[in-house]
Amino acid sequence: MSSQTWFEFPEGSRFGVATLPYGVFTRIDRRGPAGRRRIGVAVGESVLDIGAVASVLGEEFAPLLDAEVLNPFMAAGRSVWDQVRERITAWLTDPEYRPAVLAHLAPMDAVELHAPFEVADFVDFSGSEEHARTAGRILRPNQPPLPANWRHQPIAYHGRAGSVRLSGTPVVRPAGLFLAPDGETPIFAPSRKLDFEAEVGFVVGTPSEHGRPVSAADFADHVFGVCLVNDWSARDLQRYESTSLDPAPATSFATSISPWIVPLQALEHAKVPAPDQDPEPASYLRGGRDWALDILLEVRINGHVVANPPFAAMYWTPPQLLAHVTVNGAALRTGDLFASGTVSGPEPNQRGCLLELTWDGTDPVLLGDGTERSYLLDEDLVTITATAPGPGGERIHLGEVTGRISPAAE
Repeated sequence: MSSQTWFEFPEGSRFGVATLPYGVFTRIDRRGPAGRRRIGVAVGESVLDIGAVASVLGEEFAPLLDAEVLNPFMAAGRSVWDQVRERITAWLTDPEYRPAVLAHLAPMDAVELHAPFEVADFVDFSGSEEHARTAGRILRPNQPPLPANWRHQPIAYHGRAGSVRLSGTPVVRPAGLFLAPDGETPIFAPSRKLDFEAEVGFVVGTPSEHGRPVSAADFADHVFGVCLVNDWSARDLQRYESTSLDPAPATSFATSISPWIVPLQALEHAKVPAPDQDPEPASYLRGGRDWALDILLEVRINGHVVANPPFAAMYWTPPQLLAHVTVNGAALRTGDLFASGTVSGPEPNQRGCLLELTWDGTDPVLLGDGTERSYLLDEDLVTITATAPGPGGERIHLGEVTGRISPAAE
């Protein structure tokens, strides 16, 4: 941890002064004003009530942090985000603020975390060429693995904001139509091929005007921060509906997000050159595409590591995804969430979903307890974590997103 802080970080703490991710919490012991939800930052293995500290210290931005979700703060814009982060850093590095900080600090195990922001819209992209090619070979074996337009523009589907759920919320196995073993007769039943998708999500803070596209170069003026995403998918439902316009029931039933939103400023040291793109993208996709993010994900099933997908290998960059969302004049709203799509790399252990890892169930993965998985079983627990380079050799932790599979509703 940073040597410039007076704060005593426990050994192995995930969240240092270089990270300071935002979340929403209540104290389990119900101290504070009526157990109301509060905005906090994760510091070591504790949560700091930044709204309370800001109020005590008379900070001008205190009213923005006296809310039950991050949306008012996120809507305030980049200059305010920078100001707040600078002040929180000062609180944790200047001993003058020690009493105020310690008075409003709670152990992580003494709080309950809540959804950090109200989701306005949710768009999920297909940003990994490795994933798109492999999935294409599996799902469309008699067709080219990549659609003709895939390298010309980011491909996405519009999900359901109401299905975005906080990490830890049970994932109920969905039901829908898929083909029986004879390959011809559709049946309605609970999915037999439930899958995870390891993704990175981007949370919009500053809205935009309807009818005015947002350029890739303006990414940092609109995107507040980053979270981890698991966009659960039912592959048997997906295969049957794959000829329709949108993979609706197959993917819209549940999307899990991590509780901590890592501000974009924390990832400055994670920026790396973007992969080469061929052909050259359209003009609206060029500005700001000179960087990608070196985020390394880890996926575990019941505690056993099954994949380490590298986000730096994504074909389409975060600024390009934002530009494509608005190229037709669609407005950004505070709380919009857009996800990268499944993160997959070129190596077998870098594939970000079971569809790829098991080649649609034909080559199961072996877990550390000796069991195998073709697809997820009821009661399986999927955990996705991620880290990125930080200052001074530190690793920035993006927290984790988890979900346990519940049986289909009767």
